[in-house]
Amino acid sequence: MSKLKLFTIIASLTLTFSFAQKKDYKVTTVAFYNVENLFDTINDPTKYDEAPIMEMSESIRGDVYIKKQKGLAKVIKRIGAELSKNAPAIVGLAEIENFDVLQDLVNEPELKQYNYGIVHYDSPDERGIDVALLYQKGIFKPTHTGRKELIMYRNGSSTKRDYTRDQLYVKGLLDGDEIHFMVNHWPSRGSEEANRIKAAKSSRSVVDSVMSNDPNAKIMMMGDFNDGPYNKSITDHLHAKGKKRQVKSKELYNPFDKLFKRGIGTIAWRDTWDLFDQIMVSKSLITKDYSSYQMYKAGIYNANFLQTSEGKYKGYPFRSFADGGFTGGYSDHFPVYIHLIKEAN
Repeated sequence: MSKLKLFTIIASLTLTFSFAQKKDYKVTTVAFYNVENLFDTINDPTKYDEAPIMEMSESIRGDVYIKKQKGLAKVIKRIGAELSKNAPAIVGLAEIENFDVLQDLVNEPELKQYNYGIVHYDSPDERGIDVALLYQKGIFKPTHTGRKELIMYRNGSSTKRDYTRDQLYVKGLLDGDEIHFMVNHWPSRGSEEANRIKAAKSSRSVVDSVMSNDPNAKIMMMGDFNDGPYNKSITDHLHAKGKKRQVKSKELYNPFDKLFKRGIGTIAWRDTWDLFDQIMVSKSLITKDYSSYQMYKAGIYNANFLQTSEGKYKGYPFRSFADGGFTGGYSDHFPVYIHLIKEAN
């Protein structure tokens, strides 16, 4: 974490001048990244794990895996670092295969110094992908973790399950402040909208449960929602608003609504940008009480090296896999982040 210098102008009611009072603020980054099919090179006969890397020649899989991991470590280290001067304290991840690939990731030279811990549960997803949360052990202390299974059925059937990712819940102390995190990867756009609405209701039920015990709980809802800030799943069922003044008690604030309206996205398809990767926060994280962490700003990390440099996809996320091969890229999504700040002691 770094110390951010802010200047608060305090106007006197009885005098005609004002003066500046300098304060120091701690800055920390919370990030989310869909890492595009982070699979190992081992075929697991107990589940479907035919990711792009497994479709390649066995002789090159190991080299591709190493390059993929090194690339992701390079990205994660830099998310939000221009302000925090540190790697993210918290990183939610989507499209990871298992605990082993996470262990390899946090042991990469670019990340090892940050001593990341891992929260992960195997989920029954039919693609073999899970969500996870990484945390710097020196900054965040988990006190409770769990998962919520999203139960769906195919084409209105009451017996044929449509298996998807679990929703991950982690509560803990971020530099002493209790914060609740949820990591999501909702059903894809190839699925019915009703399934993402069901996912939203499931996530919302966790928020309601937390707030029934503590109406002022600090909650951060992150993920690849496969819906934008404008979709009903986000606005009507997750109850996330795009303007701070609209946020009522127990609702969420979605700072990525503003970014989307400025034409900024995390994924691109047929020359159209969308913003499926988002982090939303509860009302208690957008107050002016900086004695504990508050949201300072939200952003999309889309550095030049993360963008396709030429051709018809110039400017798109530089994805890892295309046309049956490894491109040398990172992911088909840009990562997103929020900076939190609080007064330094």
